[in-house]
Amino acid sequence: MKLITKIRLMIVFFMVALVLSGVTAFPVETELHWLLSHPLLVPGFAQDWLQDVYSALKETNSKYPMLAYGFDWLAFAHIVIAMMFIGPLKDPVKNVWVIDWAMLACIAIFPLAFIAGPIRSIPLFHILIDCSFGVTGLIPLLICKRWIKKLITEKHE
Repeated sequence: MKLITKIRLMIVFFMVALVLSGVTAFPVETELHWLLSHPLLVPGFAQDWLQDVYSALKETNSKYPMLAYGFDWLAFAHIVIAMMFIGPLKDPVKNVWVIDWAMLACIAIFPLAFIAGPIRSIPLFHILIDCSFGVTGLIPLLICKRWIKKLITEKHE
């Protein structure tokens, strides 16, 4: 398989993962209800906290549905960020800065999670889940960056 094809497939994979991780914010109350109705899927240490989150979401959504609009914007932001990768998809060499920017964004998850998490009373296990998105995002981006560097080297030979 050509290197440019591998790069583009990795970028498409990242874009799809980004969109999927974002659109799950739309039905968050429904998702939590489903998850909590399948207790074997939820570790014991997380059950009480997730039940509190679900109760808060359910009550808030019934009394103040406009606050859920923030989740809609979160999902939309993921979609818009994924659209940033159209440039690297077309020309990875010219738009390698987008890959660099995305790697910085993945790294920036860590200070946000470890600073804002405790302020918002988020338990450590969930902070670590949030950080896992940064790690999971970094892996394909680092691979893609390495391949783009190799592509640049091949063009100059």
